[in-house]
Amino acid sequence: MRCPLLLLLCPCLLGLLLQLWLRSPHHPLVIGILSARQNRALRDTIRSTWLQSLPPAQRPLLRFIVGSEACSVPPEDREDPYSCRLLNISSPILHREIEAFTGPEPARSPHRQLSVTFRVLHPIIITRLGAWCPGFTRNISVRLFQAEHEEPLFVARLTPLSPGSPITGGLCYKSVEQFILPEGFHGTVRWDSHDAYGLPVWGVHRVTLNDGGGVLRVTAAEEGLLPYDFSQGVEGIAGGFMYTVHDGEPLLQRLSARPQRLAQHLAALEKEEAELQEESHAHGDMVFVDVVDTYRNVPRKLLLFYRWLEATATFHFLLKTDDDCFIHLDNVLRALEDKRLQGPNVWWGNFRLNWAVERTGKWQELEYMSPAYPAFACGSGYVLSYDIVQWLAANADRLKTYQGEDVSMGIWMSAIGPRRYQDDGWLCEKSCDRAMLSAPQFSVQELSELWQQERRCGNPCECAK
Repeated sequence: MRCPLLLLLCPCLLGLLLQLWLRSPHHPLVIGILSARQNRALRDTIRSTWLQSLPPAQRPLLRFIVGSEACSVPPEDREDPYSCRLLNISSPILHREIEAFTGPEPARSPHRQLSVTFRVLHPIIITRLGAWCPGFTRNISVRLFQAEHEEPLFVARLTPLSPGSPITGGLCYKSVEQFILPEGFHGTVRWDSHDAYGLPVWGVHRVTLNDGGGVLRVTAAEEGLLPYDFSQGVEGIAGGFMYTVHDGEPLLQRLSARPQRLAQHLAALEKEEAELQEESHAHGDMVFVDVVDTYRNVPRKLLLFYRWLEATATFHFLLKTDDDCFIHLDNVLRALEDKRLQGPNVWWGNFRLNWAVERTGKWQELEYMSPAYPAFACGSGYVLSYDIVQWLAANADRLKTYQGEDVSMGIWMSAIGPRRYQDDGWLCEKSCDRAMLSAPQFSVQELSELWQQERRCGNPCECAK
C-alpha cells in the first residue's frame, strides 16, 4: 500500500531532484532561445526539428526564454510596434495650423547652427518653416530633413530683404511645399546662420511644445553635430515650424474605438496565458522572466535569464539563439570540440565591427551616443563561457540596456574584454550553408523543410536530385 505522506512529498522531492540534476556538472553546453509569448508554433517546430538531431540522452539542456507579462496595450494603440508605450493622443487639434514652438523673447547666442529632432505619432503636414524676425539682421536658412538623410525635404531662406511673414509670438515664417509626413516619421529641423551674428535662441526650458494633442514628440536638440538629451537642457531652439494634423476624422474614430479594442485584447491575453501555462507544463523547457514581452525589453529579458541560469545550472558554455533560427547542432558540437575553447572569458560568434548606430526605425538608438557600436555578435547564435554568464548575472541590475540584445551584449562585453573567436559559420543573414552553425529569420515551414532535407540527405540546404 502506498504511503499518503510519500505522495504529499513527491512533488517536493521531484522538484529537489530536478534542481540537483540541473546543478550537476553534466552540461557541457546549455542552449537559451529568446522567444516571444505568441511564438508557440516556432517553439514546437524547434522541438520537432533540429533539437532532434541528437538522442535524448545527448541533447544539451535547452530553455526557451519568454517574458512573464504580455503588453496590455492593443497593438493598434501603441506608439510603435516594438514597445508597450500607449500612443498618448487625447484631444487632437484639427482644421487649423499649429505653431510647433512658442516662448518668450529670445536671447543672443554665438551659435551658428542648432537643430531639433522630432517624431510624428500621427500623420501631419508641414506648412511653414521659420526663425526669429524682430530686428532681423541675419541671413538664416531653415531646413527640414528626414532623420539620417543628407538632402532636406524643405528649405526656407530668411534674409533682411525677404524675412517671411511674422506670426504672433515673434517668429517669421515662409511657406513650403506641402506633403504628408507619415506616422513614425523622424525629422530634424536645422537652423544655420550665414553671418557672424549667430542665432537668436530660446533656452530649451523656456520653450512650449505645441504637440497638436499628442501627434508630435520632440526627441532631441543639437548644437551642430553634438547631441544633447532634450530633457537635460541644451543651448536652445532657434525657430520653429507650422503644421496641420492630417486625417483628423479617422483619428477621432480610432480613439473612440479604444475601449472595445482593449476589452478584446485583454480577453485574448487571458487565453494566451492559459495556453502558455499548458505548453510549459507539457514540455518543461520554458523560463518566464519578469519583463513585459516586447522587442525593446529583449536585452533585459536576456539578463534575467542569465541570472536564472547561473543560479540553477552548472555548465561550461552557453549557446544563445532566437526562435526563428536553425541551429546545426552536429556542427556546433563538432566545432566546439575541434576548437578546444578554453575558459575563462570566451566569446565565440560572428562579429560585426564598427557597425554604425542607427537613429531611426526598428533599430533606433537614442541612448548610445557614439557613432559606432563596439564589436558585437550576430544574434542568430553565439557561445559564452560560464564565467561571462556569471558576470552578466551578477551585474544584471547595473547594466544599461540599449535598443537590441546583440548591440547591448557588445557594449557590456567591451567592459570586460573577452577573448573573441571569430567564426563565419554563425550566419548573420537568412541563408543556408552545409557547414553553417546557425542561420536566422526562418518561418515555421522553412525550418521544417531544412530539417527534412537534413534527415533525408545530411544537407539542410538541398538534396541532390
